[in-house]
Amino acid sequence: MNAISLRRATEADVRIIVEMLADDPLGAMREDLSEPLAAGYLDAFRAIDADPNQFLAVAERDGEIIGTLQLTFIAGLSRKGALRGQIEAVRVAAPARGIGLGSQMIDWAVEECRARGCATVQLTSDASRTDAHRFYERLGFKASHLGFKRTL
Repeated sequence: MNAISLRRATEADVRIIVEMLADDPLGAMREDLSEPLAAGYLDAFRAIDADPNQFLAVAERDGEIIGTLQLTFIAGLSRKGALRGQIEAVRVAAPARGIGLGSQMIDWAVEECRARGCATVQLTSDASRTDAHRFYERLGFKASHLGFKRTL
């Protein structure tokens, strides 16, 4: 396997990130791949990129983006004011699945959280993604909470 690097995403990466988000049954229902790309995606990217507590990462191999995740650092009063890292939107491009990239990206995110002084790192996964749940458990995550969402 050629070397894979993780880096901060740029605006030029937004389309491929959205394509990866849309490349599964849940994402296909939520995302919009029309041309031009919906302005909301670029607005969201700019807000993420301007926020020092956000890191939208892409994994790159030979100049091709093959994975992405978003890392958010959350300050809170609970746990004696501990900083938490939140991993979201983990995606690996279809041709790069099965080569260990997902594990590499999560390991990278955990190390970024450790370097920032986080006391814990957390993530959520849709209840229907049972394969993803097993993947995260193999990486040392424990199912500890039941999450709720409300669409607005």
